[in-house]
Amino acid sequence: MTGRAPGGAPEFFVLSYITITRDPRTQLVVAIGGDERAAGIVQTAGGFIDAPGPRGPYHRQPHTMAVDEQRTGATAAALALLQAGYSVHLDPALNTLSRRDEDRQAAHRYLDHLAERARNASGGHERASILTEIVAPDDGVLPRLRDILMSLWTRWDDRLHDAGHSAAPAEQLIDTVNGLSRHTQRLQDIRNQAARIPASAPSPGTTAKPVPAAPGRSR
Repeated sequence: MTGRAPGGAPEFFVLSYITITRDPRTQLVVAIGGDERAAGIVQTAGGFIDAPGPRGPYHRQPHTMAVDEQRTGATAAALALLQAGYSVHLDPALNTLSRRDEDRQAAHRYLDHLAERARNASGGHERASILTEIVAPDDGVLPRLRDILMSLWTRWDDRLHDAGHSAAPAEQLIDTVNGLSRHTQRLQDIRNQAARIPASAPSPGTTAKPVPAAPGRSR
């Protein structure tokens, strides 16, 4: 902040905002935003290179960089930018200074919160919302778990064969992944059904109580 402009409103000088993240389509680490000075910093500190884009040039790390090198370069670039006075958003997954224990605790807190919401859910739409977080195609709990298992299975079968071991564990794993995909689809169908249940509908398993007849009346 530089002071107050005529009329009493504060004035701010905001430097270019820079985002360093992993592109979900190409899996490349990219740096978006900034000026020529910032470009020099990310190239020097983080190993980024110039790249043309549909909305103008940007910076990315080379295809040949290992994952650990990508994280180290992204963190170094972010720190150098911050020291130079830039505003930076660094994808937490690329931050080598973050502790894995903290990430695990954050994941546990999220799951605990989701379980608490499930215990207190009172209507179809609320239940559908919880199921959406579990089965959403992009970032649901089960699709993310399936991606992890697929990464574990990738090329494991070939490596077991090459080493002269039985491929049974890898085959069992991919069968389990396929089963998880089928169950995820079933849960998506259940989610869709829950979303169509009116908020005023009685809970499953409950029946309306009969209204007692007025005294002295009979059919």
